[in-house]
Amino acid sequence: MAASPVIDMPTQPGTVNSTTSSCRPTGAGLRISTTDGSAETWQLRVTAAPADGDQVLSIEGTRLFLADQAATLLNDKILDTGMDAGGESAFVIAEQEQGISGM
Repeated sequence: MAASPVIDMPTQPGTVNSTTSSCRPTGAGLRISTTDGSAETWQLRVTAAPADGDQVLSIEGTRLFLADQAATLLNDKILDTGMDAGGESAFVIAEQEQGISGM
């Protein structure tokens, strides 16, 4: 499942999750938005709650908040994580295979 790296993110070493600490606010999640209204520049940040108008997804206890334009742009995409050429973690947006429904 392509969402697994995002789902596992809060339980990776060096991060806080709800099973090891109460530091994570109830209702917190990863907010995805665009900075320019297009698919050219994305902004990802952990927030305590969704912004007004965000689409809220909950996948195995992990909450994703998609800003309206981001939800539209990601509707037919797969959000995944990987390593960039420098060995840093990076989010990857890929096309879905035909026949797989969007969010």
